[in-house]
Amino acid sequence: MMTQMGAPRSNPSEGPAAALAGAALTLARRFAAGATMWCVAPQWPSHARHVAVEFVHPVIVGKRALPACSLEGEEAERALRLLARPGDILLLVAPADDAGAANLLSRAEAWGLTRLWLGTGQRPAPSRADHLVWTDTREPELAPYSGDLVLLYHLLWELTHVVFEHPGLLTPDSVCTEVCITCSDEGRVAEVRALLGSGMVEVVAEGKHETVDASLVDPVAPGDLLLIHAGVALTALAGDRS
Repeated sequence: MMTQMGAPRSNPSEGPAAALAGAALTLARRFAAGATMWCVAPQWPSHARHVAVEFVHPVIVGKRALPACSLEGEEAERALRLLARPGDILLLVAPADDAGAANLLSRAEAWGLTRLWLGTGQRPAPSRADHLVWTDTREPELAPYSGDLVLLYHLLWELTHVVFEHPGLLTPDSVCTEVCITCSDEGRVAEVRALLGSGMVEVVAEGKHETVDASLVDPVAPGDLLLIHAGVALTALAGDRS
């Protein structure tokens, strides 16, 4: 599967070095295309602020400032829905058991954002994000203060700038531009935006608005997450309405 700009998703069998390299390649390509990175850490907001500062205010002379912003509190999801554009980046710093992480990542997929999940401790399912960069810790209660976690995003910042030093890497190897069997068979996550009547709803999927038939999963409401395929909602997904 290819993500935006042709960068591959994380492979669950790859080590942390490969995961970091793949994530940095994707970040550099997205930044080069004009993306903004939105940093969210529901339980550890200081980490979100730290990541944003690293990218916006480089400490090394000559390194470019990259657009990044941290969002905090209960309104982070609404702010992200309002401010983020398709093609932007969601960088989530959270443990695997964060109650809101899966919901936010699913909505970000519907909004057309590239999703990067950094964390420590027990690993979540790799399919939850485009890139999963993880570090293990034997003391989960110390995760908010984990030096390993800070090291992850410092290395991510460094490697992103390494990619910029090699402009050839900013050109994607391949981008899926045609409707083919592999792509057309894939369900997409969509967020309901409006009810249109007769079972039809307006949704946003991959950052684009479209109309789909939701009669198979009726009743639905604005804010619901659906799995859609070929203009039809196949099932409702778990997620908090907002």
